[in-house]
Amino acid sequence: MSGPQCCDNPPTLSPTSGAGHVEKFAGLDTYVTGSSDSKLAILLISDIFGYEAPNLRKLADKIAAAGFYVVVPDFFNGDPYCPDNAERPVLVWLKDHGADKGFEDAKPVIQALKNKGITAIGAAGFCWGAKVVVQLAKREFIQAAVLLHPSFVSVDDIKAVEVPIAVLGAEIDHLSPPALLKQFEEVLNAKPEVNCYVKIFPKVSHGWTVRYDVEDENAVKCAEEAHGNMLEWFTNHVK
Repeated sequence: MSGPQCCDNPPTLSPTSGAGHVEKFAGLDTYVTGSSDSKLAILLISDIFGYEAPNLRKLADKIAAAGFYVVVPDFFNGDPYCPDNAERPVLVWLKDHGADKGFEDAKPVIQALKNKGITAIGAAGFCWGAKVVVQLAKREFIQAAVLLHPSFVSVDDIKAVEVPIAVLGAEIDHLSPPALLKQFEEVLNAKPEVNCYVKIFPKVSHGWTVRYDVEDENAVKCAEEAHGNMLEWFTNHVK
């Protein structure tokens, strides 16, 4: 994630956006939406801009409307990447917020969901969050995974996946170029025990599913297509 694409189109963060609410969950401030009676949960893990991004919360609400209990934790503890801070470029910020730490912080969230009576969990990660989700993609943690324009994810990460996984990528993406996604697909296709789906969206750039301009009709349409693919994957595999 060293290239500028990870920092393109930063969202205007809003702590009050979304139809849900923020509460402490497994020790983290977490945006929560959907029925607390649902036995099916989806964990959304944000990109470097964090859990207050309005498009991300809007997506969480959309998933909740399909019957899932949705949690979007603040894995950055109030310290999302801020592109206006010239003294703290993204590579410096990442030293404090590595995906390995995100993975460790996600484990108690998964456990808290199970303690709540949740019987099946899916997880989706955007950019930075995709690296966390691919590490969670083991049977003891979750039942299904979706990676959206992933950052840092390697072929070795994909080789270790044990649960159904969908990878939604962009044609214009220096962080996960189509050639790399094709490698992911080859690895997954060689694992018949793992259901997989790899799709490369034409004419869109890294970050398109959550950092789109709501005034741009085509951008909204492309994002919504990816959202639909993700929701279909969870509906089929988290039950």
